[in-house]
Amino acid sequence: MSKRIKVNNLPDFDPARYLRDGEDIAAYLTQVIEEGDTGELAQALGVAARARGMAQIAEAAGIGRESLYKALRADASPRFDTIAKVCKALGVRLVVKAEHPA
Repeated sequence: MSKRIKVNNLPDFDPARYLRDGEDIAAYLTQVIEEGDTGELAQALGVAARARGMAQIAEAAGIGRESLYKALRADASPRFDTIAKVCKALGVRLVVKAEHPA
């Protein structure tokens, strides 16, 4: 007979563990943006910042660590300049493409 595992006993999934480099971070953020849930972008940037080290990203972005945590939580609506600074600190950039190229 197999042992039953309760959902509460499963470890939490942390995508930050799988973001090893700039390519991974760029692919992750692109997927979040393409899914169209604008509320997820702040949280995804927070995950990427944790993958690199929140203190390091805060310093590189010129934002206090505590402020960065607040700006990148799931229910936050960070200003675009904050998003741009974090992206630069992460070594990625946002790119706009035509949805239906001519």
